[in-house]
Amino acid sequence: MGSKLGIADEKILTLADYATSPLYNELERVTLAYADNMTITGQEVSDNDFARLREFYTDDELVELTEIIAWENASSKFNRALRIPSQGLWKQKELKQG
Repeated sequence: MGSKLGIADEKILTLADYATSPLYNELERVTLAYADNMTITGQEVSDNDFARLREFYTDDELVELTEIIAWENASSKFNRALRIPSQGLWKQKELKQG
């Protein structure tokens, strides 16, 4: 899905390294850290992290972002519990042999 929105495959493939990858800007890093903190069991969103989010998002935008992350987490757990496989919405482009 991301590649259809113009996100380079290279960026998608380095998502796990968003905190240090030069492909991600500060807004993306802060947002992805928030998603990680909401998603990973035992992690919390610190006051400092939340303050950083407020530098980029309005209150309404934060509510919407939080809802989207929570929805995706719930959907993932639901699908995993019912053994629903990936729908294959993103597939890396095949490299051309040259």
